[in-house]
Amino acid sequence: MAERQQVHNNSSSEEEEESPEPETSRSWRRFKASNMGFVEMVEMVDILKRVNYDGKHGPYPNPIVRKAKIMAKFVKSLHRNFGVRRSKDHLRKWWSDLKLREHDQYRRIRRVLQK
Repeated sequence: MAERQQVHNNSSSEEEEESPEPETSRSWRRFKASNMGFVEMVEMVDILKRVNYDGKHGPYPNPIVRKAKIMAKFVKSLHRNFGVRRSKDHLRKWWSDLKLREHDQYRRIRRVLQK
């Protein structure tokens, strides 16, 4: 029995010594999640408010598909106007954080848009 444990210990130590080749992760992101500039945020609020992204003005038959299409257009707009590539999930999170957590900045952006 002691021999088995010793053999098992030897085999496990050999596995630890070998360095496995790094595997590519499936969660690899295509776009770097960097900070968003104020001008980009103004553009985001302008577009998403104009197209009623939150769906406050009436019931929509398929809101999830509608929001996905709007966000895809917004990604293209950011790339065209600012040369920045961002993922839809990243922008969705920015929009949510801006509305729920960053009230002061959201108010500043709305004031800029009203002028």
